[in-house]
Amino acid sequence: MFVNGKDFDALQLATRTLWEVKTDNFDTYPPELREFVLVDQLPKLQHERALALACGFDFKVGVRSAAHKAALLAQDITLDIVVMNWC
Repeated sequence: MFVNGKDFDALQLATRTLWEVKTDNFDTYPPELREFVLVDQLPKLQHERALALACGFDFKVGVRSAAHKAALLAQDITLDIVVMNWC
């Protein structure tokens, strides 16, 4: 869904929520790579949230693991992050 200059991964129309989904296998990464992923993802997620909110949408982030969620929340507790069930 293209909104405010950004192509988001999904739109949940019933709740007017834009989603960004991260498919990293964060749990398997060594500490240095985990840090790199966080430094790369966090400012992008914060920017994407601002774009979504500016257009009246909520914003959620989907991740594959509780460890990835915890690491992101340790950097920014205001993010709305959901561990997604990957079948």
